[in-house]
Amino acid sequence: MTNTAIIGLQWGDEGKGKIVDFLADKFDAVVRFQGGHNAGHTIKVGDKTYKLSLLPSGSIRGKFSVIGSGVVVDPIALFAEIQKIEEAGIKIAADSLAIAENACLILSVHRDLDQLLEGKKGEKKIGTTGRGIGPAYEDRAGRRAVRICDLMDEKVLAERLENLLFYHNLLRQSLGAEIVTSEQIIAELAPVRERLLSHAKPAFEIAKKLSAFKAVMFEGAQGALLDVTYGTFPFVTSSNTMAGQIALGSCMGVADLHKTIGILKAYTTRVGSGPFPTELECEIGNFLRIEGKEIGTVTGRDRRCGWFDAVLVRQAIQLSSVKEVALTKLDVLDKLEKIKICVGYKIGGKTYDYLPQANHLWNQIEPIYEEMEGWQQSTVGSKHLSDLPQKALNYIKRIEDLCGIKASIISTGPKREETIIVN
Repeated sequence: MTNTAIIGLQWGDEGKGKIVDFLADKFDAVVRFQGGHNAGHTIKVGDKTYKLSLLPSGSIRGKFSVIGSGVVVDPIALFAEIQKIEEAGIKIAADSLAIAENACLILSVHRDLDQLLEGKKGEKKIGTTGRGIGPAYEDRAGRRAVRICDLMDEKVLAERLENLLFYHNLLRQSLGAEIVTSEQIIAELAPVRERLLSHAKPAFEIAKKLSAFKAVMFEGAQGALLDVTYGTFPFVTSSNTMAGQIALGSCMGVADLHKTIGILKAYTTRVGSGPFPTELECEIGNFLRIEGKEIGTVTGRDRRCGWFDAVLVRQAIQLSSVKEVALTKLDVLDKLEKIKICVGYKIGGKTYDYLPQANHLWNQIEPIYEEMEGWQQSTVGSKHLSDLPQKALNYIKRIEDLCGIKASIISTGPKREETIIVN
């Protein structure tokens, strides 16, 4: 294997955790390059289930893992997650996890602000997880953020907090919340400060170590359609989720990314608010939700479900230079008599082969569907392409043709071994 990125091509929840875990033994290291603990990866190994939010999925395989400079880190949440993983029997050693020292922190003031603002929006809420990711990225862009390296010096930390709280306390007062002092934040960080610093490494040192490995995996969080620049703005996350972010968020350079594998679910899901042209608010949508166990790993919210949307996926593939994909949850469609794929949109009599960025057009979208025969037999646990029914193969081939990619991996269940490698 060469250095490879694994990114979601829909609105997240495509099954990246399983695919990263499945491929991880072929890599020397795994790097998270964006996002925070608002994304969840579920990994099943035998009879055990691991739920990760900040830790790279390679941690389950004992791989050298990196939380890169593009990630915003809630240290309380991180060490709570590590504790759960270690209680499940997997040790996260100090030298097996490196965190870029210039990564920005998520603090209680970020969580407070996230929840206060979302609560004020009523029907206009975006649907954030309330974990402070957006406000933390805002502070990074506004040059107010506290970085991990700032914890090394008391004077620097005091100056950073003074600048940060000047801004946050003005907002808190306007929203009817109590002001916060530097002493409160320092006390909040005290239990995890030294442990966090024990994992902190300069980005250049991390880059040097990663460059010595033969193969590094870059693990994305969320999905391409939630990208803050190219996604369904403003119903997006607060970071760039596409492959272009890797060079900025992983501590490695542009030339170090050799290949990108996109992860696609065999249908479409979304958590939270925002446009969803192929959403099924009917019995079939409910069937997909139940059959696919479509409940958010982090949020616990039911996911909205709909048919596969080739229009949106083509955009994500083009913008992230994807040539091959892993297709997941094919088995969820096993019982359906008919299956639809969205191949275009109609808006006001005009046909579109892309999703317009102009929000006022979204409610006018009429999906153009192709209907295919379902295979109506189980594909669960299939390990070879020849095990799949011809009608399932037809469905995969149509997705490949519409999206201009090759499905090199097909997932037929949540376990590692329930996977087909296509030669």
